[in-house]
Amino acid sequence: MVRSKKELAIFLSQLKVFERPKVALEQYPSDGNVAASLLWHAAITNQFEGKKVFDMGCGTGILGIGALILGAENVEFSDIDPTIYPILKENIAFAEEYFDVSLEGLWRFSNCNVMNCAFAYDEKSMVVMNPPFGTKKKHADKAFLKAAFSRSPVVYSMHKTSTDVFIQAFCRTEDVHIPWRDDCSFPIKNTMKGHAKKIERIEVTVYMLVKNNYVQE
Repeated sequence: MVRSKKELAIFLSQLKVFERPKVALEQYPSDGNVAASLLWHAAITNQFEGKKVFDMGCGTGILGIGALILGAENVEFSDIDPTIYPILKENIAFAEEYFDVSLEGLWRFSNCNVMNCAFAYDEKSMVVMNPPFGTKKKHADKAFLKAAFSRSPVVYSMHKTSTDVFIQAFCRTEDVHIPWRDDCSFPIKNTMKGHAKKIERIEVTVYMLVKNNYVQE
């Protein structure tokens, strides 16, 4: 269905983003190229095949929709902001038309705080997420990582490169290792009050994080 990472990035870049992004929730849309880096690595290493995928703090669904297109068995979208649901549905409808497929019955949305979502731990699942970077609420990124590993032994996540020391410390504490990472430039458009530049680029690292005791089938 998708033949290259470039083709995937082109599709992802056409999905709708937040109409009225909330500063407190750090609602920055996932860049198509950065999202494609995360998703393409998961796809070529067979992380999606036969897996339930949790898109935690899903926003408008770019990562979870990409996972569905790349072969995930089903996707659980979750977000604390209920207003994003109509945009998520529009994006799923767009994906169905774009690829001429039906995704009906393959996804579900839960309006919940990721720390309290009623998703049980499952060794045959994985998490994809673009969590808050913790610039508005301190340690928000750590809370997302803890919640992710309470659901799955495999987590793909993106974080500011400047917080790599924190990621490394988290891995030592939580018995996690990093099989793969990719450093990217993440463009943030001027969509919120206080943004001075039309586009500001920040350095972001995409991580594959895996529990040390996990063995992929």
